[in-house]
Amino acid sequence: MTTSVDTLPSPVEYSYNDRYINRELSILDFHLRVLEQAVDPLHPLLERMNFLLIFSRNLDEFFEIRVAGLMEQLDLGNESLSPDGLTPKQVLEQISKTAHEAIERQYRILNQEILPKLRDEDICFLRRGELTPAQSAWVKKYFQEQVAPVLTPISLDPAHPFPRLVNKSLNFIVTLEGKDAFGRQIDLAVVPAPRSLPRVVRLPDELTGGKEHHVMLSAIIHEHVSDLFPGMTATGCYQFRVTRNADLALNEDVEDLAKALKGELSSRRFGRAVRLEVTQNCPKPIYEYLLNEFDLEPEQLYKVDGPVNLARLLSNFKRPHLRYDTHVPVIPRVLKKADNTFSAMQKQDILLHHPFESFSPVISLLREAARDPQVLAIKQTLYRSGPDSEIVQVLAEAARNGKEVTAVIELRARFDEESNIAVANVLQEAGAVVVYGIVGYKTHAKMILIVRRENNKLVRYVHLGTGNYHAGNARMYTDYGLMTTDKDLCEDVHRIFQELTGMGKMAKLKKLLHAPFTLHAQLIHFIDEEIANAKAGKPAQIIVKVNALTEVQLINKLYEASQAGVQIDLIIRSICCLRPGLKGLSENIRVRSIVGRFLEHTRVYYFSNNGDARIYCSSADWMDRNLFNRVEACFPVEDSVLKKRIYQYGLLNYLKDNQQAWDLQSDGTWLRFKAKDTDVAHNAQRVLIEHIQ
Repeated sequence: MTTSVDTLPSPVEYSYNDRYINRELSILDFHLRVLEQAVDPLHPLLERMNFLLIFSRNLDEFFEIRVAGLMEQLDLGNESLSPDGLTPKQVLEQISKTAHEAIERQYRILNQEILPKLRDEDICFLRRGELTPAQSAWVKKYFQEQVAPVLTPISLDPAHPFPRLVNKSLNFIVTLEGKDAFGRQIDLAVVPAPRSLPRVVRLPDELTGGKEHHVMLSAIIHEHVSDLFPGMTATGCYQFRVTRNADLALNEDVEDLAKALKGELSSRRFGRAVRLEVTQNCPKPIYEYLLNEFDLEPEQLYKVDGPVNLARLLSNFKRPHLRYDTHVPVIPRVLKKADNTFSAMQKQDILLHHPFESFSPVISLLREAARDPQVLAIKQTLYRSGPDSEIVQVLAEAARNGKEVTAVIELRARFDEESNIAVANVLQEAGAVVVYGIVGYKTHAKMILIVRRENNKLVRYVHLGTGNYHAGNARMYTDYGLMTTDKDLCEDVHRIFQELTGMGKMAKLKKLLHAPFTLHAQLIHFIDEEIANAKAGKPAQIIVKVNALTEVQLINKLYEASQAGVQIDLIIRSICCLRPGLKGLSENIRVRSIVGRFLEHTRVYYFSNNGDARIYCSSADWMDRNLFNRVEACFPVEDSVLKKRIYQYGLLNYLKDNQQAWDLQSDGTWLRFKAKDTDVAHNAQRVLIEHIQ
């Protein structure tokens, strides 16, 4: 329903706190939605456990990056307001309150729901007091042969100051009585647990009757820790783990980016402490001692009812009925029928929707290119892709086969920096040209360009995507990929590669929208057109599906569109700083988040455009960093069949979801959507699994 310009409501004045949601608190809310999947009966038991552990990994990164950044602002005396009107100190206080409550809930779910249900399935994590004599003997032998030889107990005394402990490592602080071999009275020692040791140890079948019974490494060390201190008595043994600032502070003026990154990576392991985790039984004098050593305040202490390193708890349990049904991604019919990928792409544009459709056509395209004597050149951006990945190996093969291979590798992809340096080395050794992109701008665009000689002419083939060239991610993340020979798109991709590898002016593009140059301005223009249509009494609608919405200019423009009567649906996976449903400001905006089996990662922008809909897919979220500080590619989908498919299954399908959906309220809270008893169940991801066959 549209609103004429004569009946538009008068603008309502809202304060910053009312207009915007804090970014850090919004992403923390997303992690809470992930945590809630651990109690959702729609998921099989082991998948629920996996969500519990994903929450741990998410929270680790949240503290390493977001909390660390806020603490750094405090250290620098920065008390400036964020767009929502909160200071860093205020945000940290709210984070502390929410995170403490969430972690308490996490362990309550683990101990009261997940572990008892696993025990019902004969999957047990045995405590020390539950071991039979035979099991205890086996554990003792395992400790002596497999654990003790790699442990290094460190006494704490004037000659041995508190050791530098690696970020997120499992450690034990031990209280002692007695004297060591040199006659010294030692009261405390630290025992780091090497990462090479498995955190979960399965007992032999002959000792369990074939049941899956496990013992935690922490329990094994705790039981036998006295053996590490001959002649002394361990009177207490307490797990702890410290989380550190893991963001890289890289000077953009460095001459050799790879060399500079290598130096920074080593320091990441020993950054400033931002959180201390201890077990609940840790005495107050001990955790106060640790807080002092790590220069942390009491509110940065997290006492947990279980292992302090839950992220490494999952084992390879062989219980298919406790997991999702196996999903086999399909190959589009046009590719099955074609002689090769090149001939299929000549016939039509091909849209891939991962993980419902296979990622293998992308690898096949590269493999065919690597071995085809008619192919002259391959150019590709790589953001997250390990050196052992099939794509990297195929690119290396292409270079060895004499193709002109150019790889634009973003070394600074967070937490994949080391892997990306290894990728660069593999490709350089094979003879590929490796470029690290533009200093100051991360290369986040997902592009492949292949140049092939056909009938004495050079023909280009292009793949553009919303997600990384990572086969593992393509099985877990939802993403779109477009395979095309459209001349304008191919020319645009060619020009962007020239821009990335050369020193020329901004590329003038025909169809692609391009950050940091044209994308933001064009999005504003598209929204303005919807505003004009609404004011003229014409249909006006915007649907945006992205991972995050934080950019204030776009948020304000969406508010303006809402006031003009534009109907706006936002499908935001994680961070949303916009407040929907505010009278006179955002009444026509609805925001929802889908959290399910697969991680939602597609980025799709839809503008109704008075009946001639525009649909764009992109590598960019609606965030400042994507729009102004990264190289991003946003590509139109012009084929009418593909446009209809994205609209129906990539957008409307998610708006109909009544199983995995959360709706954002005007007060900033997220509520799980509750279907009525009479509603037909609609699970968007399940619909896609069943539809794409």
